[in-house]
Order: sequence, then structure tokens, then C-alpha cells
Amino acid sequence: MDWYIAGLILVGVILFLMGMRMPVAFAFLAANMVGALVFIGGDVAMMQLVANATTSVTTFTLVPVPLFLLMGELFFHTGIALRVFDAIDKILGRIPGRLSYLTVGGGTLFAALSGSSIANIAMLGSTLLPEMTRRRYASVLSMGSIIATGGLAIMIPPSTLGVLLGSIAQIDIGRLLIAGIIPGLLLALAYVLVIAVTIWRNPDAAPRYDIDVPSGAEKFRLFMTNILPMGGVIFMVVGFIILGIATPSEAAAFGVLGVVILALAFRALTWASIRKSVQGTVRVTGMVFLIIVGASAFSQMLALSGASSGLIGWATSLQVSPLWILIGMLLIVLVLGMLMESVSIIMLVVPIFFPLGASLGFDAVWLAILFLLMLEIGLATPPFGMGLFVLVGVAPKGTTLSQVVRASLPFITVAFAVAALLIAEPMLVTFLPGLMD
Repeated sequence: MDWYIAGLILVGVILFLMGMRMPVAFAFLAANMVGALVFIGGDVAMMQLVANATTSVTTFTLVPVPLFLLMGELFFHTGIALRVFDAIDKILGRIPGRLSYLTVGGGTLFAALSGSSIANIAMLGSTLLPEMTRRRYASVLSMGSIIATGGLAIMIPPSTLGVLLGSIAQIDIGRLLIAGIIPGLLLALAYVLVIAVTIWRNPDAAPRYDIDVPSGAEKFRLFMTNILPMGGVIFMVVGFIILGIATPSEAAAFGVLGVVILALAFRALTWASIRKSVQGTVRVTGMVFLIIVGASAFSQMLALSGASSGLIGWATSLQVSPLWILIGMLLIVLVLGMLMESVSIIMLVVPIFFPLGASLGFDAVWLAILFLLMLEIGLATPPFGMGLFVLVGVAPKGTTLSQVVRASLPFITVAFAVAALLIAEPMLVTFLPGLMD
């Protein structure tokens, strides 16, 4: 069987089942069963599929997934997140557009503790959007900043999606998480620039209003008691990995411990918050692990069928620059982001594109960060960008999808600019992971 026919069979089965609204993980498992029967055959095929599935999830590198999820759940359900946002809000004082800057600042901090873009967008939308709407902020400053900043959780560690991508692509999880720091901060800085330019061009986009501004001493107290401890937790996760003090799994455990200690110090740790956090963690972890089973087996089916080697041979024989092949891969991820949710895209493209990228000499961590950035942009891209629907769901009544799309366009534009910068200067991605060598 020709390699492209084998690939079309496997991918076609997945797309057909997803079109029939079958859950993503089960669609991949079904495609793997078809592939095993076609390319291996008999009872041996099913036994090999089960063996491969077991191996894919019984690995120590996946330990950070439930721990990062638990850290984010505790951060949210104990109310620590709201304390941090309230402190940043008061420290910003009378800065024009302070609620938009609060969105970027607080959202970036929450991204470094939650690991979930959907949770980030939902929290920012439910807590800040009603107030910005009441203050008559322009939609680009309210909805646009929320959907853009919410997506930062894909990039800034601990990124649950990053751990999933790294596990499927067999990339060192610690290096991948650390590599997202500089690109994530560049995105946050670009979003701040969009807000500043918007207010400079149109001061009425963020109407001024009187607020009670705390004294310098009170601002210092708020910073020391609410924001600095969060920085300590982030350092326990990210700093320990960079310094080589802890592995990603150990750093994730330290992060959970840090949030628990803070919750106890704030007297916010209750049985109700623990129960909700554990339930949310178990639910999402089960989904992620089932997805990894399906994606890992799919990668092996592609290799066994010859689809992977055939695609690599075809692409490397083309008389074009590897840069154009890279751009083509990124555009495919972006287009899929307009139609599918991020996990499905990772499962579909990683087993195909990463072997191709390796054959072209691309750094795997660099390529993974570019993929994550495309997925982040896809969250805010119509027609099916997941972030769009989440924000519409938590926005004040009457908010339409088209309003959210128009508001996000300036932020999407600067995100593409950051992507171009990362392609032109790979050191922005590889510098921090290089410190771990």
C-alpha cells in the first residue's frame, strides 16, 4: 500500500469519527484499532495495541500533569487567585486602562500557576469583563485583552498542553517548559503595547474614573503579602527546574506544596476547596492520559504503515527551503486551530510533523514552542476557536461572537509578529533550555 493511501486511511477514519461527534480520544483509539488490523492483522494486532497503550502512560515523565493541574485547581478554588488580582488592581492605581493592564499582568501570573488556557479565559472573563463593560471600556481593551492573555497558559510554564505535546513528541519536558518563558513574556509585553497604543490613539477607549488609591506603604504591604508569595511558588516550579534542583515532576510537587502552604497561611484551605480541586484534577487527568494512549498508538501506526517515512522522504526531496516547509507546517496547525480544539490538533499533527522536522534539522523544543504559539492563536481564531466560545459564554448577556473576534484581531496580529521573531531568532527559545545543559 502506498504511504499516502495508508496515511489517508488513518487520518480519514479519525476525521470521520470526530465529524460524527465521537470524543477525540475514542476516535483515535478506533483509528488505531483499524490500523492495527490492516497493517498487523489478527489477535496479535490487538495485543500489540494494548501493550503499546500501557507503555505510553506508565512513564515517570507524565507525573507533572496531575500535579500541575492540582496546583491550578487549588490556586483557583481557595480564592488565592482573586487575592492576587485585587492586590495588583490596587497597586496600579489611576493608570489609564488599568483594568486592561490588570488583565495582562494578573492573567500572566495566573497562567504561570494554572497551566490551562480555558480556565484562564473563563476566570478573567467572569471576574474582569463585567467591570470593564460597566466602565465602558472599548471591546479591544476588554474582550481582546482577556482572550489574548488567557491563551498565555499554553506557553508559560507549567503548560498542561506543553506537557502533553512533549510527552507525545518525546521531548524533554523540563526543557520544553522552560523554553516557553521568554516567548510567553514577549507575548505579554506585546499585548501591553497593544493596550498602550490603543489608549494613546483613543483615550476614550478606557474612560477615567475616580478610585481610592492606597498609600505607598499600603501598596508595599499588598505586594509583599499577596504578590511576592506567588512569585515564590512560581520560582519553586520554574526556578528549581532551571537551576537543576528538581526534575519537572519534583518541581510540580513543590508547586502544589507551595500553594497549599499559602492557602493555609491565608486560612483559605477548606475541605470543600480540596474536594473540588481533587475532583477537577482527576477528571482532566483521566482525559489527558486517555488522549496520550490514543496519540502514542497513532504515532506507531503511522510508522508501521510507512506513512511517516513516506512523508519525510517526499518532503525532503522537494527543491524548497526548509523554512518554507516549516511555514507550511505552522499554517496547517493554524488552519486546524480554526476548526478543532488544541488537544485534537496535537494528537493529529505531532506524530506526523515532528519526525519531519527532525529530518530537516529543526530543534524539537523550538518547533514545539512554535506549534504551541500557533495553537494559542487558534484559540482566538474563528470559526471554532475554543477561547472565543468560552469568553462569549462568560461575557455579559448580549455579547456576540463577531464582537469578540473583532476585539481579538490586534492581539492576533502582534502574536504573529512574535512568531516571526521566534523563527528569525531561535535563541529566544533555546537560550534558557541551554542553561540546563
